[in-house]
Amino acid sequence: MHHVGVLALDGVVPFELGIPARIFGAARGPDGNPLYAVATCSVDGGPVRTDGDYSLAVSHDASLLAAVDTVVVPPSHRLGPIREEGRLPGPLRRALDAVRPGTRIVAICTGTYVLAAAGLLDGRPATTHWREADRLQRMFTRTRIDPDVLYVDDGDVLTSAGVAAGIDLCLHLVRRDHGSRVANEVARSCVVPPWREGGQAQFIRRPLPEPTAGSTAATRAWALEHLSEPLTLAGLAERAHMSVRTFSRRFREEVGSTPGQWLTRQRVDLARHFLETTDWPVDLVAQRSGLGTGASLRGHLNATIGISPQAYRRTFRPRAAAR
Repeated sequence: MHHVGVLALDGVVPFELGIPARIFGAARGPDGNPLYAVATCSVDGGPVRTDGDYSLAVSHDASLLAAVDTVVVPPSHRLGPIREEGRLPGPLRRALDAVRPGTRIVAICTGTYVLAAAGLLDGRPATTHWREADRLQRMFTRTRIDPDVLYVDDGDVLTSAGVAAGIDLCLHLVRRDHGSRVANEVARSCVVPPWREGGQAQFIRRPLPEPTAGSTAATRAWALEHLSEPLTLAGLAERAHMSVRTFSRRFREEVGSTPGQWLTRQRVDLARHFLETTDWPVDLVAQRSGLGTGASLRGHLNATIGISPQAYRRTFRPRAAAR
């Protein structure tokens, strides 16, 4: 049994606070028994204010952290001196100092500030919500902040971007601890995608532009229904009633990538769906998803998640896949 301690700080965000219990709590071994025990604490064991209009009661104080195998620090919107000055309050510092050597430390979103202020990220790579990345880097110059990725695994210290990226990181930990089959079952139980690799870019790095008559959204929606067909940049621009240059610029503003990169990503995602839900040969999967040949699909899938179509199907396909 792997014990996980979740530290709820004043101003904790309830959504991210609940991620560890939901993801780790859904992990089961072959005998159906739970693989993790998750407990939540506050610094002093008292109720914790959330960033909503309610407080939460917890059953433990921070002494719990000295007895667990993994410590998780969810985000808070009231970090005060931690975010403003890079300084940990005394009780919180003492609690983190009591964590046993070798304990795995995990931060979700702005929880990265806590780890950085504790000196746990000195000389290490890390990430956080894209809105906080620049500030975090300016405050903690010895930490290498990557604002683009969903999460960073640096062995015994792991950090994630905001909100749903915490789900990706916890699934990654289940996969690292117990393999893809267990992680995939957890993902299915929680009705979330089984895999978004850590190197995948955070989807929103800046506010999206206001919708206009010149949006590429309708063309993107049409393209998703025609991924198996040849799609060219000129053809997409013509459908959107724009020049190629204008279409490319607006597409990047709205999506954050080029039309070609976006199309490839959508086709790879469709191919993964087919691999999980059909018995189709790899060449047919490639054809139906618009990737052309089996060799092309193998190349794109290996570049995306580092495995072959056959290995992906063995790992992520349900035991009774639809025909």
